[in-house]
Amino acid sequence: IEPILKEKGVPDDFKYLAVIESDLLNVTSPAGAKGMWQMLRGAARENGLEVNDNVDERYHLEKATHAACDYLISAKKRLGSWTLAAGAYHAGNHGIDKRMATQMVDNYWDVLAGEMTERYVPRIIAAKEILSNPKKYGFHFDKEDLYTLAKSYPVKVDTPITNIAAFAKKYGTHYKELKIHNPWLRENKLNNKSRKVYYIQIPER
Repeated sequence: IEPILKEKGVPDDFKYLAVIESDLLNVTSPAGAKGMWQMLRGAARENGLEVNDNVDERYHLEKATHAACDYLISAKKRLGSWTLAAGAYHAGNHGIDKRMATQMVDNYWDVLAGEMTERYVPRIIAAKEILSNPKKYGFHFDKEDLYTLAKSYPVKVDTPITNIAAFAKKYGTHYKELKIHNPWLRENKLNNKSRKVYYIQIPER
């Protein structure tokens, strides 16, 4: 997440937006938002992600991060500040815009936007504070206990894959490991009738 935020010119603190949205897990909200960035189907497609039963790029961390950045950049341009862009990530651009116009205010801190939206930026700030100073808040852990993802390398695919389990075995891994590295693959096949280019991450041995 961090290098993509930097590349896109989005403040680094927005990584904590993903933390409060999903705890950095590929979860599904009651409203149907999915992935670590918790994007709804419409917003995901509007920002360039492929979303269907076979491929759901909301679960592709790098692509979803790019899409979230594009949404935030657009919201900031429309609304005028990064705090309002954060609020819009929760309540929608139109929702924030309409409330500001009705209430004749021009910043996040003055707009009455509902409890969850009003708490949104403070929650981001709280996540940053706790994760930046874990011991101060009673979180003690050893470095070896921290989560690490095994290294992987990309394999270019521009054809259908009829059986992803068999594809995984071809590269010396298995279905479960491949899905851990590629949760955006939603079925045991890749339809790819359009011959789109995908990069599948293969865990190193």
